[in-house]
Amino acid sequence: MSDAVGPPLVVLAAGLARRYGGCKPLAPIGPRGEAVIDLLSSDALDAGFGRIVLVLHPETGPAVRYHVERVWPGTVEVSFVTQPAPLGTVHAVLAARDAVDADQPFGVANADDVYGAPAMRVLVESLSSRAEEHVLVGYRLRSTVATGDPVTRGICDVDGSGHLVALTERRKVARLDEGARFAAGDGRDPSELDGDAITSVNLWGFRPAIWAVFDKAMAESGLDVAAGASALEAPKAEVLLPEVVARAVTGHEGLPVRVLTTESKLVGVTHAADLPVVTAELARQVASGVRPPATFERSRPARA
Repeated sequence: MSDAVGPPLVVLAAGLARRYGGCKPLAPIGPRGEAVIDLLSSDALDAGFGRIVLVLHPETGPAVRYHVERVWPGTVEVSFVTQPAPLGTVHAVLAARDAVDADQPFGVANADDVYGAPAMRVLVESLSSRAEEHVLVGYRLRSTVATGDPVTRGICDVDGSGHLVALTERRKVARLDEGARFAAGDGRDPSELDGDAITSVNLWGFRPAIWAVFDKAMAESGLDVAAGASALEAPKAEVLLPEVVARAVTGHEGLPVRVLTTESKLVGVTHAADLPVVTAELARQVASGVRPPATFERSRPARA
């Protein structure tokens, strides 16, 4: 496989979405009933990603694959891989390793968020450079919270050169009013958060050196990956990508992660109550010309 037509995007679609109550990647949020993964992947290809690698759950994966094979144009290059046990997002990315060239940079995104082509374009351009830094695309907090329902967000501390210094996960983040005031109900300080805070929503770009970091994190986790279901008996049996990156940034690895900010608005699905809000936002984007009226119109990479 070659990245001559653009790097691959690894899309994490293996979550069971218990808060949502369904398969979030297939939630019909577009003006024409497009699913989340349709809009996400179309934006990624329009921005310059060459192909899509979908990481699926054994239970919901067949439905996602059926949808993709039925709806997406045959010219879109897509690979399907399965995460055999829900051991976290680092484990999910590692499941995609054989679908990504060992010496190739790649992107990572959630399957339940529509990040927008502008944010994807920033990521592709960075991965296409010769820099050896990893990349995090950061959003303004106010652009990532759609409703009053609480969400989890990663608040970034960025130094003067634009590098990630710390990444702090805040839970139960909700909008306090119609303005830029937000609060985290996780009992930590500060409880009130700035709406302009740079926020991670798991849109990453990685260089090949990251594989060693992820392998080390899984080895140190104590989880018996081969045991599969037995590993799920452990409380919090997950190795999470933001936490691993944050430790590598501050630890002896000194992992270099550049934060590239975007003013794009995240359109994400966390709760079923989000659907009317995100559907209306996407319709507004189409009406204003921010978003094309149909998916997979602008970029159709040839199948290898």
